[in-house]
Amino acid sequence: MNLPKKNWLEWTVFGVGLVLVAGVLAYLAYSSATQGDAPPDLVVQLGEPVQQSQHYSLPVAVSNQGDNPAEDVVVRITLDTGGEPEESEFSVSYLPGGGEGNGWATFTSDPRSGALSTRIVGYTSP
Repeated sequence: MNLPKKNWLEWTVFGVGLVLVAGVLAYLAYSSATQGDAPPDLVVQLGEPVQQSQHYSLPVAVSNQGDNPAEDVVVRITLDTGGEPEESEFSVSYLPGGGEGNGWATFTSDPRSGALSTRIVGYTSP
């Protein structure tokens, strides 16, 4: 039985495929060896309010500075203008470790006219 000789193109494709597979395996091994085990560390950052027709919208960014993910993150923003505090709440369904989620809080009063406070109400660990 006489096998045909491989040409240069077949060897090139074989070499490129081998390098790609070896690179992916090396990356996965490195990633699993160096991944930390810190719990979710959730940080809330507020943007500049935007006036809408009947309310004010406030952009909110929630980042997870921990290594582990968080699910169903509930964020509450409170606006205190001296009278009855106004609250807005939203949830982010999934935040991977090192990831960020965005949302909007809405208020009837201008958020620049009072003190804003933020709070992570809760989350679950997947």
